[in-house]
Amino acid sequence: MTPLPAPVSVPATLILRTAGTNCDRELAHAFELAGAATTTLHLNELIADPARLEGFDLIGLPGGFSYGDDIAAGRIFANRLKHRLYEPLLAAIDRGVPMIGPCNGFQVLVKLGLLPDPHAGRQQATLAHNTSGRFIDRWTPMTVEAESRCVWTKGLGDHDLPMAHGEGRFEAPDDVLDALEANGQVAVRYADNPNGSKRDIAGVCDPTGLVFGLMPHPERHLHFTNHPSWTRMSDAERADTPVGLRYFENAVAYVRERSAAAV
Repeated sequence: MTPLPAPVSVPATLILRTAGTNCDRELAHAFELAGAATTTLHLNELIADPARLEGFDLIGLPGGFSYGDDIAAGRIFANRLKHRLYEPLLAAIDRGVPMIGPCNGFQVLVKLGLLPDPHAGRQQATLAHNTSGRFIDRWTPMTVEAESRCVWTKGLGDHDLPMAHGEGRFEAPDDVLDALEANGQVAVRYADNPNGSKRDIAGVCDPTGLVFGLMPHPERHLHFTNHPSWTRMSDAERADTPVGLRYFENAVAYVRERSAAAV
């Protein structure tokens, strides 16, 4: 009799980087604090051996300025994934691998077509230039959709996260936006909509709740001292798990629970 696989206690996480990526270490640190082990691969390494994807329980696409954001933010990275790794990534989603893409990672996931629906077979939305025409670098208040199916935001309340982008305005046709809202795929919204996103959308997930992208950076709020108001926090507030870290703890817990249930 073939022995059953052991439950996953330390999920293996792939951090996929390329030219211009600059938030890969922060993303790896977030996963590691949440209890996962990380491996960072350059895109070319994965293209050379796509089967390596099968060894990972979680996937992260970091922020930054991949390929200098030439043509449009995330477009070249997305095109390379589309033509060389789309099917292996779809297979990873279908076997239950959670994925996250903050900022440039969100831009890549949307332009690749993994968000908002990886099985649609086409790009359905985009991240356009901020309505201000300027790069925005600030902390922003966000509201969490309680009915969202997103595994990454489970149990989170409204909170602040840092944002830093010039092309973060979420745009999609009304029928796509209506479907996202009806299907519980809007995960977080801006409280003050600094970039002009349609319906205040800051982040969305796919229909499974596993694939999640957002423009703000949860990986930049892993310690209470990251928050600009940390000197005014109470001892209790400083002792709380920073909200950015909780995103990653949710995903790690999901993988562990799913693995244990399969044994």
